[in-house]
Amino acid sequence: MEQWKDQLEQLKIQLEPWKKQLEPWKDQLEQWLHQAIEYLNQIPPIQLYAAIAVLFISTLLLLSIRLFKRTKTNTILLTGLSGSGKTVLFYQLRDGSSHQGTVTSMEPNEGTFVLNSESNKFLPQAAGIVFVVDSLEFLPNLHLVAEYLYDILTKASVVKKKIPLLICCNKSDKVTAHSKDFIKKQLEKQIDKLRASRTAISAADISSDFTLGVPGEAFTFSQCRNKVTVAEASGLTGEVAQVEQFIREHVKS
Repeated sequence: MEQWKDQLEQLKIQLEPWKKQLEPWKDQLEQWLHQAIEYLNQIPPIQLYAAIAVLFISTLLLLSIRLFKRTKTNTILLTGLSGSGKTVLFYQLRDGSSHQGTVTSMEPNEGTFVLNSESNKFLPQAAGIVFVVDSLEFLPNLHLVAEYLYDILTKASVVKKKIPLLICCNKSDKVTAHSKDFIKKQLEKQIDKLRASRTAISAADISSDFTLGVPGEAFTFSQCRNKVTVAEASGLTGEVAQVEQFIREHVKS
C-alpha cells in the first residue's frame, strides 16, 4: 500500500509542470467563451434561429446524401425470358468463358454481375439492368418480352432511381437474327398496346407501378424517366463490347 502511495506522489509531482503550462490556456478559453456569449447576445433572435435552422437542414441533407450513396452498389442485373441466353452472357462477361449449361438463379456472390430469375429482389440495388432478348426467337416471344420489360420499366425502384436499362439483343451473330432497330421498334409498338390496355393499376401493385409514356403520343423508349438503350451482342462468340461499355459507364471502378 505504501508503495502505491509513493508512486502516486511521484506522478503528482511529474504532472505539476503540465498543470502550470495549461493554466494560461484555461484563461484564454474562458475569454473566448465569454466573447462568444457576448457575440450571440448581440445577434437578433430571428437571425439566430434562422442560422440554427440552416445548420440543421444542411446536416440532414448531408446525412441523406451519404445514406443514399451507401445504398448504391456496383451490381448489374442480367434478366430476361428463359432461353434468351442470359447464362452464356453472364459467364462471358464475368470471365470470358463459354458456359453451355442452364442456371435459373444465382445469388449476387459473383462480383459485379447478378443473374437471377427473380429480378424484383435485386432491382432496388442495381446500378444498371441488362435486359436480354433472344434475337432469333424474338417475334414468337414478342408479347411476353414486352410484358416483362413493361413491368420492369414501371417499377417504382427503377423509375425513382432512374436505373439505366440496356436491351441486349443476344445471338446477333446468327444470320436469321433480327436487328436491334427492328427489335426496338417492335417492342415500342407492343408496349404502346400494353399501355393502352393497362389503364387501371392493379390494387396489389399500386405502390410500385408508374405510367409509361406521354398521354396522346405513341410510346418510345425516349419517354422513359430512366435511360433505355439497345445493343447487339453474342454471348456465345464473345461479341459483348457494347454490353461492356454500358457496364463501364454505370459501374464505379
